[in-house]
Amino acid sequence: MSENSTTTSVFRSRGVAIRLSATAVAAALLAACSGAGGSTTSGGDDTLRVLMVNNPQMVELQKLTAANFTKDTGIKVDFTVLPENDARDKISQDFSNQAGQYDVATISNYEVPIFAKTHWLHPLDKYIAKDPSFDQKDILEPLTKSLTAKDGKIYGEPFYGESSFLMYRKDVFAQKKLTMPKRPTWQQVADLAAKADGAKAGMKGICLRGLPGWGEVIAPLTTVVNTMGGTWFTKDWQPKLTSPEFTKATKFYVDLVRKHGEAGAAQSGYAECLNNLTQGKTAMWYDATAAAGSLEAKDSPVKGKIGYVQAPVDKTSNSGWLYTWAWGMQKASKHSDAAWKFISWASSKKYEQLVGKSIGWANVPAGKRTSTYKNADYVRESKAFSDVTLNAIGGAQPENPGTQPRPTLGIQFVGIPEFTDLGTKVSQEISAAIAGRESVEEALKKSQVLAEKVAKEYRK
Repeated sequence: MSENSTTTSVFRSRGVAIRLSATAVAAALLAACSGAGGSTTSGGDDTLRVLMVNNPQMVELQKLTAANFTKDTGIKVDFTVLPENDARDKISQDFSNQAGQYDVATISNYEVPIFAKTHWLHPLDKYIAKDPSFDQKDILEPLTKSLTAKDGKIYGEPFYGESSFLMYRKDVFAQKKLTMPKRPTWQQVADLAAKADGAKAGMKGICLRGLPGWGEVIAPLTTVVNTMGGTWFTKDWQPKLTSPEFTKATKFYVDLVRKHGEAGAAQSGYAECLNNLTQGKTAMWYDATAAAGSLEAKDSPVKGKIGYVQAPVDKTSNSGWLYTWAWGMQKASKHSDAAWKFISWASSKKYEQLVGKSIGWANVPAGKRTSTYKNADYVRESKAFSDVTLNAIGGAQPENPGTQPRPTLGIQFVGIPEFTDLGTKVSQEISAAIAGRESVEEALKKSQVLAEKVAKEYRK
């Protein structure tokens, strides 16, 4: 996950503010005059329109759709595939206007409660009830819960789910006679990073995201803040970004990546760290469990060389995040029956089988179904990371991720509409600290002012 919007406008629907980037506003105006870009077919009245992020698993789905889903159902799918930041902006714009340009879009457990409250999403319960073959009970409970709104209805079906964990080079640790604990503390990780730094020519001890974005550097950093006793806001909406706990966690993160992290850390996100670990430029990486599929793919140069352990902790017993890219149906869609057929196919056991047999079992968009982890073919190919992933997802605690009560749900994010703007602006300050342009104290002092503006509205 990543998010980099910096300039925002505010759209209000039924009392809930949704902040969108200025580029999204411009894109929407252009879309009113012309067709959307990035499509694979020319849409018609009988065509389902799907907007999704350009993650590798989604790109694979795009390639498999015509020869499988369309062949079986006769439903053509017009895909618009965009980088995550652009996709989020376009989804928010289209769904907030209920323009109906897209029938289905990739959304996450961050958007679902917000979009459901504003009545932008079509509840899926009636389709689930009529389609027992989909087997909703097989969906991992944490994901179903995260995609269920306060009204008790389900508004999304997961394409894949993830938590976070620590990845490390087993061969490098063996060479340096280092031992990785099954449940490491962050201090142990820092000590190991120092010892692994320089183990091979050009290799750094650890890779951590430093790229600005509420879904980039803020995601892993917030899990460190949680486990070290900090929080963005108290239960009564007091911002705590300059608290001793938040400051300690941020200084720890910034110091670790500056001393033993990757070159150009302030501009390194998920993609860059994945590339660094794959190419042997780093000994450890703390990030999404979904990365394991790429690391253990048939053509990966580090296949079989990576070890996986639970997310590092400090004061809490768990610290991994919970996230899912899921399919949401726009309320204004005029093709809801066809939309459900696509959603139920893309999130099905059948689709997982298709990916496993045609691409490789390590590439299956996993982390969402209990049956996946009982599939002998998948287990054989994913044995290095499947149990750790399943335990991480099951152990995630979005209601209580830290040491104190919170005003809203969320582990690596704060579940309010304003967080896309607040998190992004704070991330820019943290990234500046990583780059050495300002101190952590200066970055957090500026961030506290931003957080107070948001908190003040909620205290009212």
